[in-house]
Amino acid sequence: MKTHASLSSKEIFPFLRQPYRSGALAAVLVLLLLLGWSRPATAQGGFTNRLGMTFVHIPAGTFLMGSPPGEIGREKDEVQHRVIISRGFYMSTTEVTQGQWKKLMGANPSAFQELGDRGPVNQVSWWDCQAFIARLNALEGTDRYRLPTEAQWEYACRAGTRTAFYGGGIREASCRYMAALAKVAWYCGNSGFKPHRVAMLQPNAWGLYDMLGNEAEWCLDSCRWRNIWTRRVNVITDTYRNNVTDPVSTTGEDRVFRGGSWNQSSQYQRAADRACFNPGVRRSDIGFRVVRLQ
Repeated sequence: MKTHASLSSKEIFPFLRQPYRSGALAAVLVLLLLLGWSRPATAQGGFTNRLGMTFVHIPAGTFLMGSPPGEIGREKDEVQHRVIISRGFYMSTTEVTQGQWKKLMGANPSAFQELGDRGPVNQVSWWDCQAFIARLNALEGTDRYRLPTEAQWEYACRAGTRTAFYGGGIREASCRYMAALAKVAWYCGNSGFKPHRVAMLQPNAWGLYDMLGNEAEWCLDSCRWRNIWTRRVNVITDTYRNNVTDPVSTTGEDRVFRGGSWNQSSQYQRAADRACFNPGVRRSDIGFRVVRLQ
């Protein structure tokens, strides 16, 4: 797939192949080209692995991680800061499914097994995810699969957006129906208080489904939940600082998870929302997806 940067002007504007006499039209087109026909960078390319998991390429780039002060539902651990993702990577387009887990691991630990092979796997601990990834790496003869870092996760989730959801802004913190969220995420306002099969709602601009809602997703980063000196309670990492490149927190006994889940309200579905648990915890509202490094 080409981006506009690699296309000729005639490929971008097919009607340039035809003779036009309007100087005004030509001037407008030239201006657009000179301005670079500005739009967000897009993911391109991808592959399907031997387990049948589809991946899309996420380009390198820079973004604002965290939330602005006025965002509804904002927590104090979401201070906005500039993050540099220096290398592109591949991310699975959906959460790992029950079918993929069974095919590789042999048994299905999930609640809601009635969803079948396309249901998102859940009731898997962070350590269980590591076992899955180790076996996937062995199957593919590589060491490049792993969980996304927290920064990679939010960068991929936002896909160039700055609103609370990649479907739009947040109106209130509740379980009420909210179109900007309901079109992209299963949450307590539209889920019927259960997860759903993957890829049933709209993906984000980079082709990723269910980044918000359905199952929350484990990330690679370590974290602490409480600061015993300040009594601060939130996700505590050493990576939330400005102009940081490819951050990953290695401090703390707990692990970060992101994305909100089918049983939570809108404020927890925001792209900037953060949470962490003991890595041994297994819950029916937490699953995962994987990335593959280039």
